Amino acid sequence: MRVLVTGAAGHIGGHVIDDLLAHGHRIVATDLVPLDDPRLDRVHTGDLSDPVLVRDAMAGAEAVVHLGAIPHPNSPDDSALFASNCLTAHRVLDEAGRTGVRRVVAASSLAAVGLAWSPRPQSPRYVPVDEEHPTLVQDPYGLSKVVLEETARATHRRHGTDIVCMRFPFTGTGERLAAQLAAVRDDPGGHRMDLWGWLDTRDAARAVRYALTAELTGCHVLNVAADDTSSPVPTAQLLEEHHPGVPYFTELTGHTSLFDTSACARLLGFAPKHSRSAPGTADRTDEDTGEEVTAVREV
Repeated sequence: MRVLVTGAAGHIGGHVIDDLLAHGHRIVATDLVPLDDPRLDRVHTGDLSDPVLVRDAMAGAEAVVHLGAIPHPNSPDDSALFASNCLTAHRVLDEAGRTGVRRVVAASSLAAVGLAWSPRPQSPRYVPVDEEHPTLVQDPYGLSKVVLEETARATHRRHGTDIVCMRFPFTGTGERLAAQLAAVRDDPGGHRMDLWGWLDTRDAARAVRYALTAELTGCHVLNVAADDTSSPVPTAQLLEEHHPGVPYFTELTGHTSLFDTSACARLLGFAPKHSRSAPGTADRTDEDTGEEVTAVREV
């Protein structure tokens, strides 16, 4: 199908495009920066706050992957960051609904829980954190993702559009991921607020494709994360040292993740292929190629 990908020049966007093209989809792309990729059907360069650009890009789209947003809270103007992310989310989702697009996949963030970028130290109310965890958000970036998810629900109510909002943690692969794993290894406490969540970007791209093609209706918010933490320290020890007293409702064996991704597995049939905690071994077989997928090596 023809898929509009916003934020196509970003880190996740590039992997999403490669994955979708490899599986026979056609791509229309938008970004603030020009994209010179002959594989794409069309490229629209500009700001998603522009209704004309969004309308033109949406023409002929059968599905939308909305990745276009300011992806972090590092802004000199918190209000401008919040306003930009909220406006562009509404522009894209509302236009998709108005033009009859039946499926939208939008990049939310585990920052919507309110821990990762909190200006004040916080702990989760319980672990593993599921999609029903209370919102603790204080920062403008996390708040913009909460609004994205509410915009998705409103769009479904108004237009009947089926939408999947994917709550991603840190995503990386190659050198980007190696640097993150090294930073967590050297200072586990420095990553206590993100609960050591991570996801290989190749898995993020696969999850997006699964969300585009899954047989589901409605609006769904899903945690999407690796099965293990980004830290070589056992999970139970991490929790005891950095979030003492937080109740847990599953056995925290080994390096198990502190995010509940069971809804994603159930609704999309998705499981991540890449693991940090079993370096040098094959942890899954790629259902698309039949090849073994090796685990990510610690640095």
